[in-house]
Amino acid sequence: MAYDGIETVMSKREMIAHELDHMPEQDLDKLLAYLRSLKEAHAENAMPALAAQSSLAKEWLTPEEDAAWASL
Repeated sequence: MAYDGIETVMSKREMIAHELDHMPEQDLDKLLAYLRSLKEAHAENAMPALAAQSSLAKEWLTPEEDAAWASL
């Protein structure tokens, strides 16, 4: 993977850590705010799926209903 004209085999995490070492302190506040907004966006996107799972769990068949369907 080429990065700034240098061939590297660093992972993305290593590349990010390298960039952090060279980033001005005032930019770290902006970066931290951005990272937190990404984390919150992922959490908000996961909420509908979690709600759907609990709703579906209420609609699952009981063991007796499963047995009745299996015998059909």
